[in-house]
Amino acid sequence: MHNIKADFVSIGKNTFIEPSASIRGINGNARSVRIGDNCYIGEYVQIICDDFSLGDYSKIHHHTNIHGYLPCKIGHNAWIGQYSIIDSIGGTTIGNNCGIGAHSQLWSHIKYGDTLEGCRFLSEKPLQIGNDVWFVGHCIVSPIVAEDKSMAMVGSVITKDMKYNEIYAGSPAKSISDKIGFQFQQVSIEEKLQKMNSYLKEFGSTAKIKIVSSINEVNFEDDISYFDVSSRRYKKVLSDEEIRFMKFLLPARAKFVPFE
Repeated sequence: MHNIKADFVSIGKNTFIEPSASIRGINGNARSVRIGDNCYIGEYVQIICDDFSLGDYSKIHHHTNIHGYLPCKIGHNAWIGQYSIIDSIGGTTIGNNCGIGAHSQLWSHIKYGDTLEGCRFLSEKPLQIGNDVWFVGHCIVSPIVAEDKSMAMVGSVITKDMKYNEIYAGSPAKSISDKIGFQFQQVSIEEKLQKMNSYLKEFGSTAKIKIVSSINEVNFEDDISYFDVSSRRYKKVLSDEEIRFMKFLLPARAKFVPFE
């Protein structure tokens, strides 16, 4: 593709990259660009990073900018809103099933002031985002660690690490989970199984998809897509039914990632 400049390029099945998007390294070709299956890269997205990877079923919407000297790794089922900035100068890792609302800024460095003149502010630090983390929109995020399932409400300015499943708001953002609860509540395996089977029925039951409650029920030798509700993983066969079902589930019904 003419708008990707890299020494190694891997683009998955059914992935569409708008012609106006640009993907390259800091000083010419990137070393490696890996984009999973069924992804979308929107208009005028800029990815300027020597080592970039994006998981399956991820979307980066228009005018988003991703840049940095160090690797930027983004997991499966990511949704990155319009006009967002993801900085990887200090290195950025974003887990599976993460949402980054429009106009958010995720930073891994601070650099500008004249250090010869004595400016004290110059640092780079990895930004580490766990799984199922959600920045609702217009969030500004310092190089922190966001533990799995943490969440920041719209307009939050996050300067400290975010704890597991807690919800943050404000500037600087503080946990408000003692007032409004947590992002995720406990759901039993039986409830998940029942709900997923109802989704499959609504989708239109097919012999090519099975909902199971344990990896022990998965047959890795046949051509059926198994969705295990206990691990939130599925056996990826890339059949048309599986792809349509994944798109039916995303973003709000359910999120699954492939068995490795």
